[in-house]
Amino acid sequence: MSHRPMLSLIFVLCSGVVISPVVFAFHASPESGDGATSFPVETQLTAGPEGHRISNSNVWSPDSQWIVYDGRTGEDFNGSDIRRVNIETSGVQTLYSSPEGSHCGASFYHPRADYVTFILSPKGPDPEWTYAASRRRGGLVDVRSPGECRSLDAMDYSAPFTPGALRGGSHVHVFSGDGQLVSFTYEDEILRQLDGREGAPPSQRNIGVLFPAGPVEVSPDHPHNSDGDYFSVQISETVAAPVPGSDEISRACENGWVGTGGYLKPDGTRQAYAVAFKGLVTAPDGTRHYEVFITDIPEGLVPEARPGTPLEGTLTQPPSPPRGIGQRRLTFTAGREYPGLQGPRHWLLSSPDGSQIAFLMKDQDGLPQLFSISPNGGEPRQISESPFGVSSAFSWSPDGRFIACARDNSIFITEVATGEDRRLTARSPDETAPLPYACVFSPDGRHIAYERLDADGNEQIYIVSVPGASGD
Repeated sequence: MSHRPMLSLIFVLCSGVVISPVVFAFHASPESGDGATSFPVETQLTAGPEGHRISNSNVWSPDSQWIVYDGRTGEDFNGSDIRRVNIETSGVQTLYSSPEGSHCGASFYHPRADYVTFILSPKGPDPEWTYAASRRRGGLVDVRSPGECRSLDAMDYSAPFTPGALRGGSHVHVFSGDGQLVSFTYEDEILRQLDGREGAPPSQRNIGVLFPAGPVEVSPDHPHNSDGDYFSVQISETVAAPVPGSDEISRACENGWVGTGGYLKPDGTRQAYAVAFKGLVTAPDGTRHYEVFITDIPEGLVPEARPGTPLEGTLTQPPSPPRGIGQRRLTFTAGREYPGLQGPRHWLLSSPDGSQIAFLMKDQDGLPQLFSISPNGGEPRQISESPFGVSSAFSWSPDGRFIACARDNSIFITEVATGEDRRLTARSPDETAPLPYACVFSPDGRHIAYERLDADGNEQIYIVSVPGASGD
């Protein structure tokens, strides 16, 4: 990937006018519930009717000065731009605009460099090939060369399929802590076309990883085939009908890397790469719920097929995880009053040191609370015991001390060691409460990014400062 000189940036909003951040210094209300007399400064960064959607993690630039977002509005995949906003000036830069009627979204920053990943829908969509979960791919833009998109994953929709290419849609492309690998979720278009046919395997969501072993070149014999810079493999395994009470799963989703540099095994050795994810199991009574699973990725792995199970899949078989890859189950919650992972949609995220994987479950009162488990297994630990249930995705502070999330129409941080909560923003009316999509610590730990609806019902990006954070 070539490096080009930094371009001069033009800060614009849709109106073409640079605005200063809108700053609110809130004071405690009777509903604050924690005895605070004042709240940290909350800043509105964006304005206007266009979309401002941030992802659940890795939305901050490595220097904590920019937040990347896409232009989606509502629940449809309808955004056409990837942009970033500066937290000091509210200046906005467009990084990429999707062409030919396509759309883009779900953007994530590289942890160490000025690259941003996102998903792209098909160019020139028509009734035969519209956007779908199985028809999307990953793109990458170098912030120093805005407008130029590189394809992360290769796509091959026609047999014989190409090792290292996908035959479907990828989503949520997140770099590992060292920036070497990229995880994603995947749905297979080839199997989707067989859905409903007798004896056909179902198309299911799975987890994959991109290795820097490309480029992968494919035949141009399908109009939507494309080459990619990385080598793609599926790392999860799903089955059509899990045996009740077994560790088999029918869906893998909402994944996250374990640690910025992996985690320590019981023998003291370090597992450099691992991905935690939700696996949909079938309980002994036949009900289904999500449990925590993990896949370790051997360091230096050369993607090599298992005997009789090709990496690229076949017309009737999904892609196979490579030799040396295997998933294992970490939680067993069927016996709880509220079994399985529950609450707002959230991704499994681990502490920076990799020692704890955080997730949401309901407590005995039916409220979503923060829990964690070691990547080595054991019993889950309940972190929060708040009278207010978690209402958003969450993130860890860079020092691993706190988890940020929305609760009771406010932004909270919870101290992981003690479970002590601190409300950072005043309780909002329901109409302008923090949205559930994201609540993301900056890499320097000084701010948390999230979204609210403004008075006109438009999604806007806000940040709040974190008291006592390094540099304050």
